[in-house]
Amino acid sequence: MEVKVRYFALFREQTGIATESVDWPGGTAAELFQDLAGKHALLLPEAAALVAINDAMAGWETVLCEGDEVLFFPPVAGG
Repeated sequence: MEVKVRYFALFREQTGIATESVDWPGGTAAELFQDLAGKHALLLPEAAALVAINDAMAGWETVLCEGDEVLFFPPVAGG
């Protein structure tokens, strides 16, 4: 199945891309993140990130569907 992945802030800098389409066998958001962390060796561990699916914050255990847009956010600090 194909999903669209968007990277924000530090993840975008580390991967060198803002978006990519991924042909993927399916599974959870955590499994996709782990696969992409292997492809983009500089990604932070899943525990240090947030995920949204189709513009709504989601849990890492969420099962992805064909055509989903998955957004990965690094931890953000403000002040």
